[in-house]
Amino acid sequence: MNSSESNSKSKKVLSKVLNFSDNKIKLIEIFVKEVLNYNKKYNLISKNSENDIWNRHVLDSAQLVKYIDHKNFNTLSDLGTGGGFPGIILSIFYNDISTFHVKLYDKSKVKIKFINHIIEKIKLRNTVVCDNDYQSHILDTEYIVCRAFKKLPEILRISRETHKKPHKLIVMLGKSAQDEINKASKGLIYKYKLIDSITSNDSKILLVDVKK
Repeated sequence: MNSSESNSKSKKVLSKVLNFSDNKIKLIEIFVKEVLNYNKKYNLISKNSENDIWNRHVLDSAQLVKYIDHKNFNTLSDLGTGGGFPGIILSIFYNDISTFHVKLYDKSKVKIKFINHIIEKIKLRNTVVCDNDYQSHILDTEYIVCRAFKKLPEILRISRETHKKPHKLIVMLGKSAQDEINKASKGLIYKYKLIDSITSNDSKILLVDVKK
């Protein structure tokens, strides 16, 4: 399957499976164009993933909407958002829900500048950028999502020790996910589920219900 066919397939999944509207997909198209343009000079995503950006980054991020209960919870933090995956994709999906708010954290000045540019360009009214890293801010949202942020033990420590209230933790992991959980779970894992990713057989999604 060439990149054009793969991109088209990913857009169909966004529409038919994940309920992204045509307008939201158009906003993602603008976002993707900007990512690829910035990536010529700055390292937002790996160069070898550019041709498969719709599957590797967009769809991979978008699938998280299946695990977010926006009717009962309305705040989300993306720690280490990088080039905006999954944070910007989630912001686009929930942008028409005035009560839902997304916070994006990253310590890279270059990436923060890019994220602010995207927020202004596609008018994401529900999104706040938190520069520097999470340690410079109070973590108080009902969801935390992490994609290529830190090692699982550190993510769990942040979730347990730094966050201010009970929350849902969503961590995107690789093929060694279960081994990582087993090694990190001493006193840290609460009720959790490990879900298969729709984009890769080697990818998993960890869902943790963190109680205080």
